[in-house]
Amino acid sequence: MPIRYEVGADRVATVTFDAPGAQVNTMTEAFQQALTATLDRLEAEKDSYDGVILTSAKKTFFAGAELKDVLKLTEADGPRMFHEIEILKKNFRRLEKLGKPVVAAINGTALGGGFEVALSAHCRICLDDPKIQLGFPEVTLGLLPGAGGVTKLTRLLGLQAAFPYLIEGKLMRPADAAKLGLLQGLAASPDDLSSMAREWIKANPAPVQPWDAKDFRMPGGSPNSPQVSQMLAVAPAMLIEKTRGLYPAPEAILAAMVEGAYVDFDTALRIESRYLAKLAVGQVAKNMITAFFFNLNAIKSGASRPKGVPRWKPAKVGILGAGMMGGGIAWSNANRGIPCVLKDVTQDKADAGKAYSEKLLAKRPNANSAEILARIHPTANADDLAGCDLIIEAVFEQRDLKAKVTRESEPQLAANGIFASNTSTLPITGLAQASAKPENFIGLHFFSPVDKMPLVEIIKGAKTSPETLARAYDYVLAISKTPIVVNDSRGFYTSRTFGTFVMEGCSMLEEGIPAAVIESAGRLAGMPVGPLAVIDETSMSLSVHVMEQTRADLAAEGKTYVAPPGQAVVMRMVKEFKRPGRAGGGGFYEYPKGGRKFLWPELARIFGKPGVTYDFEELKERILYRQAIETARCFEERVLETVHDANIGSIFGIGFPAWTGGALQYINHVGPAKFVARADQLAKKCGERFAVPKVVREKAKSGALFV
Repeated sequence: MPIRYEVGADRVATVTFDAPGAQVNTMTEAFQQALTATLDRLEAEKDSYDGVILTSAKKTFFAGAELKDVLKLTEADGPRMFHEIEILKKNFRRLEKLGKPVVAAINGTALGGGFEVALSAHCRICLDDPKIQLGFPEVTLGLLPGAGGVTKLTRLLGLQAAFPYLIEGKLMRPADAAKLGLLQGLAASPDDLSSMAREWIKANPAPVQPWDAKDFRMPGGSPNSPQVSQMLAVAPAMLIEKTRGLYPAPEAILAAMVEGAYVDFDTALRIESRYLAKLAVGQVAKNMITAFFFNLNAIKSGASRPKGVPRWKPAKVGILGAGMMGGGIAWSNANRGIPCVLKDVTQDKADAGKAYSEKLLAKRPNANSAEILARIHPTANADDLAGCDLIIEAVFEQRDLKAKVTRESEPQLAANGIFASNTSTLPITGLAQASAKPENFIGLHFFSPVDKMPLVEIIKGAKTSPETLARAYDYVLAISKTPIVVNDSRGFYTSRTFGTFVMEGCSMLEEGIPAAVIESAGRLAGMPVGPLAVIDETSMSLSVHVMEQTRADLAAEGKTYVAPPGQAVVMRMVKEFKRPGRAGGGGFYEYPKGGRKFLWPELARIFGKPGVTYDFEELKERILYRQAIETARCFEERVLETVHDANIGSIFGIGFPAWTGGALQYINHVGPAKFVARADQLAKKCGERFAVPKVVREKAKSGALFV
């Protein structure tokens, strides 16, 4: 049984959550049945105990819903889902109205349904451990806290104060939750947790939940109060501006909060259940659960890491190149307790790289700031790299330069140390030719700005050993980044697919479609920014350099380079109009000092075509389809080996919309057969770049999905 029940000599009933054979407690069907049976017994044996303690035998308190079950739901399951949610809530209400004090003794993380279990108690006492997380992350999975979370948190904090914890999914540490009044005590140890729970039971023999009290008033004011009503008048518009109408969950949470605040508590719970049932059977929730729970957990658990290699963490890391990228990598190491040597050609440049971390710490004060900075040793002396377990070169994307710094610094590595290149496009196998030990050479592609971007693309060269790959994987996790593993190819996965996004925008401009329309199509499809804005930020000069390097490399192999549609636009912007991007003073956008950027007015004159027509929805499709097709092609060519790396890499690396669940999950979302049919139409109209690879056609024929 997932719930144990016992009454001690002190007349305290202890209800222990302990799912057999599982690492965490979840709301399975077995749990629901056990909860009903436990409540039947608690009600029948009221005279045998004075209070109840809810606790857990696991390291965490309670993990919430069983998400595998949600993925199986169809639209026809909506009524059943509503009914099951209501049964769970009725059990929670039975606990709240038991007539005896109920204390949740929270010994570990309680998220989602787990925190809803805790909120069903009259008192919550938690271990004072900063590693413990509390709150409702459901919105990040396309759901809402539907087992009372929305209704209860709104009544405990008030409409406005509950916003970040419900609509944004902001999590809390125990100390934060205590300040908000969501915890009634913090315990220093498990023994304290138990004794504090028992003391509270003795001191509060007949507690009532705040929302059941006759004098209850909504904190911060009701929806009709002037301050709150003014906020609610603009909240929906602000939310739509942020979600672009692509994420149903935040809108449903807001609606449940406000509608529930107008009615009594039990009616509010039913409103909440209806919204959850609708979200749970929808495709967006399935997409986001697939990506942000199952795919992300596969990566964190090391699904793409070679097995049988001992876990590893470098004691000292060397970084070559102290520009924005190198400085960001140094910050990531120092901030996670790893000493690093930041080397550049002059001491001034190395010091400037360390200053990047100083600026970051100034923005986010840290009691350990001095200690963090002390872990970064800026230098112009290669001898300071001696003994590094890992050296990462982050110099300019030029093969000869990378080879030079590899030969110079590799001898400084500790025995069996590994060398990594932070290249974004150059094949690792070719770069490894400069290494004396190509089996210890690997690609670590960080994304800029490193302090904000969570992804690191690990690239295996032809001779990269499993041990080197495993160590690189462990290192990325050690600096709290998310690793994906890809095989070597030009542009790897993320740069290659990112290129299709920006080039599709440039291709649209070449067709005469107004730049403002192109940018709007990108944003309203769910990309963080439009394709023209993003290539401005990353530099069109870099794009031209990569193109010229690719042409030269292919020529050396006896092959011909075929420029993709849109490349001519980039060439003209850089060569003819001297507008290489933001860093060069301007590109597709103007960047006035002290003002907001705006599209370069000359774009309409240069690229505009009279009488051009377009279908806005089709433009959005082109942006998403082009990236999904390239991802599927990478999968077919074995550049990508797993679906989870494809989906997480597309979201975290290139900003593919989270509502889709990632580039391959987007094909699942549309349905492979429908995807192929639409892609064929786009290929006929726009060109062969929309031709789907064989692997997608096979999925369409078999009805299988990318899993």
